[in-house]
Amino acid sequence: MIRIDKDYYKKVMLIAVPIMIQNGITNFVNMLDNIMVGKIGTEQMTGVSIINQMMLVYNLMIFGGMAGIGIYTAQYAGKKDNEGIRITVRMKIILAAILSAIGLIIFLTNGVSLASLWLTGKEGGVDRVLTMEAARQYLLIICVGLIPFALSQICSGTLRENGETVVPMIAGIVAVVVNLTGNYVLIYGKFGAPVLGVAGAAIATVLSRFIELMYVLIWMMKNTSKYPFLVGIFAKFYIPLDLAKSIMIKAFPLLLNETLWSLGQTTLSQQYSTLGSNVVAAFNISSTISNVFNIAFIAMGESIAVLLGQELGTGKLGNVKKNANRLAVFSIILCLISGTGLFLISPFFPHIYNTGNDIRKIATGLIRISAVFMPVYAYENASYFTLRSGGKTWITFFFDCGFVWVCSIPAAFLLTRFSGFGIIEVYVLVQLADLIKAAIGYFMVRSGIWIQNLAREI
Repeated sequence: MIRIDKDYYKKVMLIAVPIMIQNGITNFVNMLDNIMVGKIGTEQMTGVSIINQMMLVYNLMIFGGMAGIGIYTAQYAGKKDNEGIRITVRMKIILAAILSAIGLIIFLTNGVSLASLWLTGKEGGVDRVLTMEAARQYLLIICVGLIPFALSQICSGTLRENGETVVPMIAGIVAVVVNLTGNYVLIYGKFGAPVLGVAGAAIATVLSRFIELMYVLIWMMKNTSKYPFLVGIFAKFYIPLDLAKSIMIKAFPLLLNETLWSLGQTTLSQQYSTLGSNVVAAFNISSTISNVFNIAFIAMGESIAVLLGQELGTGKLGNVKKNANRLAVFSIILCLISGTGLFLISPFFPHIYNTGNDIRKIATGLIRISAVFMPVYAYENASYFTLRSGGKTWITFFFDCGFVWVCSIPAAFLLTRFSGFGIIEVYVLVQLADLIKAAIGYFMVRSGIWIQNLAREI
């Protein structure tokens, strides 16, 4: 029986709510961005969605690398070890530079060729030439925003790992306002600006990423007294090799996990696209609105990482397993509420887009499936972040990425090519496999194998 502890849940919400607000506003504006592009036409919407699917791999590589090192940042924060925090930030910067260089090389040399893989299925009423041109325009501009995105993740992630969630939230709000305003002006050519369409959407996104980075950096420079680890963080770029090795042994599996998981999601998207180019457009509509409602379990995941990480770092481990269960249940309850809301709006949202009725019908079905499975996603996510908080990164690797490649992708491959089912039936069957993953997560969290104090070990 999980006792209701108002003080504990208040602490949870103090961390989770700002993250929810930031993610909610970001995803809401992304939705408006997507709708604005969708108003131009199906081909433009599809081209942008393909590039964003590819960018997911880079974004999650950055997220995984920063979060892997951030496990130590959170535990050092709990220990109040400022030099330990400084070292982890320096490691984040080096890793971000390496990953950004790799991403830019791949996207600028082979990005357009990779995008064409999503247009190998039936036509579905979508012009491939127009779609590829939109994808090319968007890709070339959006690559400019890769580096500021990575640096923003370093700054915001480090602040969150120290319990500061309001500043990243405000920075995100400022960025999305800039993005939304830029979209309106540049996509449609308002206030005397040229009509840039897809290119305008990309320019607005890049500009918003630079603004977000500048906001966080300026705040950090003005608040060094509040967070002493910021003092002298670049005075000497010193990283002890033994410590770096220990951290990367823990962090590398998480980086590898996020990379292969995102590649897995991209591969799944490509597998579904073989059922028709209209499926690509429908998934874009579905994922756009689903992301807005997914903020509950995403924010709870980040909160779990911070709360359990800090608790493990203090060395007081008596209640950590009970608190992990509390957080998982709370996440599920939040997603039962948000999933219900998503299901209720599923018939109406696709009609906002300037697209065909067949695409709208498919999108409605996909949205409903996502809504029904949201509590399952919530528990999987809570299990993942619980295991990760204790540094069990190889276990999280097999739990998260391993499942996608061993179960989900083979299932999608077989169903799309040999079953004769449509996209709705295929998608339901692939999502049902997640029940197995949730069960595995339950037993691993219950075992307590993830409970360890990394800050004490080094």
